[in-house]
Amino acid sequence: MNIKAADVKKLRDKTGAGMLDCKNALVETNGDFQLAEKKLKELGLAAVAKRSGRATNNGRVFSRITSSKAALLELACETDFVARNKDFIALGDTLLNTIFQNDLTEINSELEDLVKELISTIKENMTLKRFSVMDIAENEAAADYIHGEGAIGVLVKIKAEDASVLSSDRIKEFLFDCALHIAAFNPLYLSEENVDADYLAEQKDIFINQVAALDKPANIVENIVKGKLNKHLSEICFLKQGFVKDDKSSVAAVLKALSKELGTKLEIVEYTYFRVGSED
Repeated sequence: MNIKAADVKKLRDKTGAGMLDCKNALVETNGDFQLAEKKLKELGLAAVAKRSGRATNNGRVFSRITSSKAALLELACETDFVARNKDFIALGDTLLNTIFQNDLTEINSELEDLVKELISTIKENMTLKRFSVMDIAENEAAADYIHGEGAIGVLVKIKAEDASVLSSDRIKEFLFDCALHIAAFNPLYLSEENVDADYLAEQKDIFINQVAALDKPANIVENIVKGKLNKHLSEICFLKQGFVKDDKSSVAAVLKALSKELGTKLEIVEYTYFRVGSED
């Protein structure tokens, strides 16, 4: 049958498929636009399966914060070119919309189908790699930081005994600086209390073995090991690290000073760090 060029263009605009693919689909379905669109989607998804083995080491991290919830999401793709594509960026926002609207806490088929729909158009493998959601109570506030074009994303949450201070510029500035700090240094733990006990024991044994050859009294060895352990914790724990804007003061010390300044107890209670192409 005679397929009009206008119909081919309309189908191409709707699906993003090639002109020849659109014409063939219309021919095979006797000009039925909806059937042709469905056929193209099916063909697109079949092609997706062939591409599923391709590495998705590029991508973008997205964030969103509302009064009651914050989320960080990593959408992965094969090339940095696609990571900058406006449709790819729009998909990240759509995924966050779906997560917030449906109170999702894990990847489901609805989210995966949204990704597959764009794959069938762009013809590149993509993966919703992960997302994390934070609940925000009335006496809590969160800040985010996205580095560059989404290579790194951070969420950080603070808690205050007096919730009225959370809207102050001082809190907002401090929270943003904390997010910036986490993006720069990627601490492994929030505080010493969060460090795995087995990990600490292993590190202590390593330090004991390192100083064993010094032939020092037991109490001296113990102090050296304690110093090494404290130094190590200051490198891996966010609250013990030197603050990004004043490395002579720890994050905990800056937080304590801010608590005194604002007249209420403040506590950093949670953070999330995503880096594209990494499990961090």
